[in-house]
Amino acid sequence: MSVFLTLCLLAVLAFAGFVLCRGRAMALVGGDAKRLHSLPGYYGWFGAIMAALPAVLFLAIWQIAQPLVIETRLSGFFPAEMIEDDPARTLLFADVRRIAAGLDSAIASGALSADEVAALDTTTGSVRDTLAATGVALGAEVQPETLVAAQSYRELAGYGALLRTLLVVAVAVGGLFYAIRLTNPDFRARNQVERVMLAVLMLASTIAILTTVGIVMSMLSESIRFFKFYPIGDFFFGLTWSPAFRGGSELGLLPLLWGTLYISFISMLVAVPIGLFAAIYLAEFANPRVRSIVKPLIEVIAGIPTVVFGLFALVTVGPLLRDYIAMPLGLGNSGSSVMTAGLVIGILNVPFISSLADDIITAVPQSLRDGSLGLGATRAETITNVVLPAALPGIVGAVLMAASRAIGETMIVTMGAGAAAKLDLNPFEAMTTITVKIVSQLTGDTEFNSPETLVAFALGISLFVITLCLNIFALWIVRKYREQYE
Repeated sequence: MSVFLTLCLLAVLAFAGFVLCRGRAMALVGGDAKRLHSLPGYYGWFGAIMAALPAVLFLAIWQIAQPLVIETRLSGFFPAEMIEDDPARTLLFADVRRIAAGLDSAIASGALSADEVAALDTTTGSVRDTLAATGVALGAEVQPETLVAAQSYRELAGYGALLRTLLVVAVAVGGLFYAIRLTNPDFRARNQVERVMLAVLMLASTIAILTTVGIVMSMLSESIRFFKFYPIGDFFFGLTWSPAFRGGSELGLLPLLWGTLYISFISMLVAVPIGLFAAIYLAEFANPRVRSIVKPLIEVIAGIPTVVFGLFALVTVGPLLRDYIAMPLGLGNSGSSVMTAGLVIGILNVPFISSLADDIITAVPQSLRDGSLGLGATRAETITNVVLPAALPGIVGAVLMAASRAIGETMIVTMGAGAAAKLDLNPFEAMTTITVKIVSQLTGDTEFNSPETLVAFALGISLFVITLCLNIFALWIVRKYREQYE
């Protein structure tokens, strides 16, 4: 039984647990709910939780452990030199799983029978061609040991799925009967349900934190491997970015860092004044009807995919800047430039700044405005000398968060700024950023263990540190200068 069907069965058992436990509680008090410690629904929810939650947790653990157990057993099919390196082992078993999935697809489509799949052999013909005829495409010819491992993988996965279903159902039924046995008028069902909900909320928070930790650790480990191949000083202080996949690469960070900061700076020159002025207008001058129309229209920009902004930069903004500014002034003849990407990223960040700044300005107490106006200040003076200083910490925080977003933008830079890594002050020259090079270094047929590929992780951890520092700085400003109003 598949995982989806197993989850459907658990949902049925949970519903049964709800009905049985609630019904038992009401039956024990003769239908008088006042004699129960908790409301009848809590008894039902306790039954549903006991039927489903332990089984779901068991299923999750099984799904994590099963591939590890199977791969350990299949390691004997391969020579030691093929699996001694972790990345090579990962890629090898990825091939095994892909071929096993292809064999399953061939059986499901009726192109091959289970017996024909079990008898499949590399000596009798090309397995790749056989699977291709059934609609399963493989990138390379299947090696004999890989095919045998894939056949065994299917067999073991089938046994594992059957055993998994039986055990999960057993756990669910056991939990259901345990809940029924505990159900009585004095049982504190409400306390138990609230305790479980608290644990679920804590688990959700823990997952979010552990995900971040996992991302950092994965990048850090691969970055350390990169610095075993490439000098750390040459990476952080090198002035040339010239990867050569035959060796002898120059992988200096500074040209990419310069392009990243240059494009982000121009984008903030566009986004900050437009976003802040829009926020002041919406918060201080627009009447409710205009505000209800204009604010959603500005925020629509935030919902546009960045690839659409990239096309806008490629076919509209870039040619306009080239034809009307760069070429007449002799500053360049390319539509892809720092200015193109910066302008479009700036437009992308306008709703981010305007929406946050609008909320912050609106939160300034009206009594401050009334006091200023009562002392004879004009409306503009009140905004300049009272409202904006009171909202400044939040506005600065919004600007720094928008800067972090501009630094991490990839698609618009790829389509609007080009791919040239260089140190240049001319904003109408093509440049590139760290994020673009991370993508380009991880795509293609380059060997994973080469410094030209592993440098992507070093770039990623560098970018992570930069954006993390910006966010910490933004939070520090918000907390240090935050005003508390009654």
